[in-house]
Amino acid sequence: MRRAVVGLAVAALLLTGCAGTEEEPDGAEEGQTAEVTAPPADSRWDIQLGGPRDVPEDVAIVERDRTAEPLGGYDICYVNGFQSQPDDEQWTDSDLVLRDADGEPVIDEVWQEYIFDISSADKRDALLEIVGPWIEGCADNGFDAVELDNLDSFTRSQGLLDEADADAWAEALVGVAHDAGLAAGQKNRAGWDGTSVGYDFAVVEECGAYDECGAYTEFFGDHVLVVEYTEEGFAAACDELGGTVPIVFRDVDLAPDGDREWCEG
Repeated sequence: MRRAVVGLAVAALLLTGCAGTEEEPDGAEEGQTAEVTAPPADSRWDIQLGGPRDVPEDVAIVERDRTAEPLGGYDICYVNGFQSQPDDEQWTDSDLVLRDADGEPVIDEVWQEYIFDISSADKRDALLEIVGPWIEGCADNGFDAVELDNLDSFTRSQGLLDEADADAWAEALVGVAHDAGLAAGQKNRAGWDGTSVGYDFAVVEECGAYDECGAYTEFFGDHVLVVEYTEEGFAAACDELGGTVPIVFRDVDLAPDGDREWCEG
């Protein structure tokens, strides 16, 4: 999710089980089927959550919302796995939304999204009946991978959720993705080893701007997809990682006619 903090926008890949291999990803349970196809590590990429657009021929990786059509190269499906979408009214009265001591829903104030209640195994099982089919739908629609947004929602939960809740829910979602034949992408949460629950790659926002790129490459190597929203952050990311991981500069709204640039060379 794109984050805004005082005017700044506040999105990779450790493949341990390529298609045609029998290796299991780090953190996967023994016997788990996770034969997935990785995003190509040597391609440019684009992220298009604000609306679809065409890409140059040398851009093989494209991420779009799960409601959009895949482009036909290597396609990543965006799923808001930890929070609702702002316009999704099914969550208004749901008991699967996190609630405070007064029974009021806990909301991500920046995006006006309800935070899912992943505080117990029972709640996670019930949520999986809803979110699981979204992920499976990505596979049915022809996507190759899924990016699961708002892994860090526990930091906006008023202390009602913690890292263990997020880890358990992430592992459940990754399991659904792998069972559907999709690579699973961690979104943000710098410094956490997402391979421990089976994530195959990372999609990271503004690691150049915040000097966090190493906090992802430490665990995912060159399997990191970077999006920067400022010229300064883009320059920093290109200086540090250009030529080793896919990096794109985009406008914060990711609009179909918005800014877009790739590192030179």
